[in-house]
Amino acid sequence: MEDKNHCSHSSGADHPAEAGCCDSTQPRKSHHSQEMKSSLVNRLNRIEGQIRGVKGLIEKDVYCDDVLNQIAAIQSALNGVGKLLLEGHMKSCVVERIMEGDREVLDELLITVNKLMR
Repeated sequence: MEDKNHCSHSSGADHPAEAGCCDSTQPRKSHHSQEMKSSLVNRLNRIEGQIRGVKGLIEKDVYCDDVLNQIAAIQSALNGVGKLLLEGHMKSCVVERIMEGDREVLDELLITVNKLMR
C-alpha cells in the first residue's frame, strides 16, 4: 500500500517539476498556477479578516443573530475555497494519478469529499 504522503512515481520518472511530480522520497505537492494560488490566498485573507471581525463583534457584545449571520458568511466563503481546491484537485492531481494507474486516489477523494460535506 502506498504512503499517501508520497507520489506514486518512481524516482526515475521523467515528469516536469511544475506538474507536481516528485520522486518517491518526497511528499506529494499540489501544482496550482500562480493565479490560482493568488486567488486562494486573497480569499483566505478576506476570511481571516472576517474571523477577526466576528471576534470583535463578540467582544463588543453584538446581538447574537448578527454574529451568527457573519459566521454563516464565513462558512460560505470557506466552502467556496474548498470548492475551488476540489475542482483543481480533480482536474489535475486526480486525473494525473488515474492516468498513471493509481486508482487508490478515488478512495482518497471520496474520503475527502465526505469530510467536506459534513
